Parts: sequence; C-alpha cells; structure tokens
Amino acid sequence: MQLSSPTHSEIRLTLEVIVDIVNRIAGTNAEPLARGELRSVLTEKGFSRAQDASEASFKRLNRRLRDLAPLLHALPSIEGGEAARRVNEQLTELTIAPSIVDHDGVGPHIHWTPPTARFDDQVMADALMALIQELCDDGTSRFGQCGAENCNDVFYDGTRNRSKRFCADPKCSSRTHTAEHRARKRTSRS
Repeated sequence: MQLSSPTHSEIRLTLEVIVDIVNRIAGTNAEPLARGELRSVLTEKGFSRAQDASEASFKRLNRRLRDLAPLLHALPSIEGGEAARRVNEQLTELTIAPSIVDHDGVGPHIHWTPPTARFDDQVMADALMALIQELCDDGTSRFGQCGAENCNDVFYDGTRNRSKRFCADPKCSSRTHTAEHRARKRTSRS
C-alpha cells in the first residue's frame, strides 16, 4: 500500500490488529486469546490506555468485538454500500469527538473519543473510524478470506499490490505452500 501520511499507516495498522483480534475472539481458525492476552496485544500495538483499563472495560470490549465479527467476516463478499450501512449501525453506540493529540512520542494523531471515554469506546471508535476511512478509500477490496483450506478467518490486505492470500496465522500459509510444493513435485514426477 502506498502510504501518503502517518494517518494511512495508522489506519492500516489499526485494521490489521482489529481483524486479527476479532478472528481470535470470534473463535474461528486462529488461536483464541488467553485471559488477559487482549490487554497485552493492545498495549503492544500502541493502545496506550490498555495497560490501565479496567477488567470491566475489557469484558465489554470482548463482547463488542464479538459483535463486530459478523461484519468483518462479511467484508470480503459484500459491496461498499452494504458495509457502510452496517458500520453506521455500529457507530450509533459511540460518542465521536475527534481531537488532535500528541503523546507517548507517537506524534500528532487523531483521537476519536473524548479523554473521558471508556477504553472499550476508544478502541471501538478507533476500529470503526479506520474501517470507515478504508471503505471510503478502497471499499471492501482490501478485505479477503484466508486462502488456506479449512480456515474461515479474514484479513486486511495492506500490501501495495494487494497480493495477500492468508490470515495472520503463519500455519495457514505454511501448510498451503507445503501442499502446493508437494503437488508440484508429484506432477513433475508423473
């Protein structure tokens, strides 16, 4: 993906993280998140409030991300208008109050919720606003379903040439590439 600004990088990273987490929470093919792992993942990925967020906020976030899963899993097969309608439905639960902030050495960036917002509202606003920006820029074309056999996970393809074929689980690409290699060897021997 040709990134023209740090905002585009933030959109891409947010979508990649949220899609991976939703795959893991929704109990699809990916390894499920262990208790407390959601906090670690979000902290590692730059959600600065994750470390201090309450357990109640993480319980709500877990439920809300499960509720988001059907939309994310539908993105590879629905049109942009339908995706926009469904995202707009999700937005009705949030108070969006954008502001430019600069903290933790990240540089200026947008916070979509007021500083008093619950952590789960902040994460959901970040996810939905990144999704909105992507839908406006590219529609649903950068969302796909994993190409591995028996995997129903989805992915966000941030590559420049839109060549991504597999979800975040490295076993999916490895198993598929190994099977393809063995099939080529069998064919060449025949």
